[in-house]
Amino acid sequence: MNQIDLNAPPPGHKISASVEPEETTGERGVRLFKEVTLFVLAIVFVGIVTALCYNTLTSPAATPDEKKWAMSFLTAAAGGIIGYLVKR
Repeated sequence: MNQIDLNAPPPGHKISASVEPEETTGERGVRLFKEVTLFVLAIVFVGIVTALCYNTLTSPAATPDEKKWAMSFLTAAAGGIIGYLVKR
């Protein structure tokens, strides 16, 4: 069996070590609750703003500038969602 000298690693190799604390089940639960809560709140916020933009676009009383602003937001939101799903 080959042995590697840690003081002189082979060419083209790098040695690293790390010490990390273990995540307890309580900490994991808190972290997951926080992440899910923030995700749901973000979805609700974007949904509300998207609904307001859609109402602006379909409203006959809205000015052309308001409709342009609403369309710009909806385009940006759709691009962001597609980018998130594709992850590029």
